[in-house]
Amino acid sequence: MDLKEHIRAVPDFPKPGILFYDISTLLMHAEAWQETVRRLTDEVAPYKPDMLVGIESRGFLTAAPLALEMGIGFFMVRKKGKLPGETLEYSYGLEYGSDTIEMQADAVTPGQRVIVLDDLLATGGTMDASIQLLRRAGAEVAAAACIIELTFLEGRSKVDVPVHTLVSYDS
Repeated sequence: MDLKEHIRAVPDFPKPGILFYDISTLLMHAEAWQETVRRLTDEVAPYKPDMLVGIESRGFLTAAPLALEMGIGFFMVRKKGKLPGETLEYSYGLEYGSDTIEMQADAVTPGQRVIVLDDLLATGGTMDASIQLLRRAGAEVAAAACIIELTFLEGRSKVDVPVHTLVSYDS
C-alpha cells in the first residue's frame, strides 16, 4: 500500500509558502492507518523499547496505538504548562526565538529504553530537544520514528539516534 496516497498536501498552511502534509486523511482510512501502525511496529520492535514517547500533539496519535500494539507503555512530551504534577523541562532554540517542552518527572525510570515518535520530521529541533530531555531524565533513547520525513530540511542530521520514517518528501 502506498501511504502517500492517504496523506493530504495542504498548500499555504499554516502560512503562505508552506506545504503542510496532513495525516488526518491517513487516520480516516482504517486500512491505511492499520498498515501504518504495522510498519512502524516493524521498524521499532527490534529496539526492544520499554516505553514509547509521543511528541505533542500528533506524536500522541502515532505513539499511543503503536504502544498498544506492542504491549508497552506510552507517555507524552508536551509544551510547557500542559502536564499536571511535577515536570522536567527542556528549553531549546528555534529559528526565531525559543520554546520549552516538558515531561512528567515520574514518566521514566533511569535506564529505561525509549523510542520517540512524531508524525513528521522536519527541521529536527523538537525531536532533538525531546531526546535531550529524555536523556536528562535518565532514559536510554534507542531510536526515533515518524510517519513522514521532509528530507530537504535535513532534520535527521540534528538527531543522534537512528531515525525511521515510512514516507519521505524531497521538496
